[in-house]
Amino acid sequence: MKRCKTATAVQQKAPEAYNPVSHAEVKASAFKDQKFRAEYERIGPDYELLDLLLSARKQAGMTQREVAAAMGIKNPAIARLESSSATHSPSLRTLRKYAEAVGCELKIAFVPKGS
Repeated sequence: MKRCKTATAVQQKAPEAYNPVSHAEVKASAFKDQKFRAEYERIGPDYELLDLLLSARKQAGMTQREVAAAMGIKNPAIARLESSSATHSPSLRTLRKYAEAVGCELKIAFVPKGS
């Protein structure tokens, strides 16, 4: 019976040091770049909506499949809705149906800039 030499070789290698970097450190570093900061601020509302959708579904304790069933649509439509793709802008009707499915009410507000 042959022995696996690869496993022995892997076990003899010294492990590399793992030095994780926090999200806050990465973000602070990236924000030093003015082009990055401008793009981040431009797409911010898209991610804010994404965060609201995901938070509402999590609070309701529902899966994407369960939300899709409650809305009467297929699961991939929920995946698209909850994706960070800027190419998909959901309609108000869709957002209302999503809110209803997760036991919420959709509210929209105009907020003065800078507040």
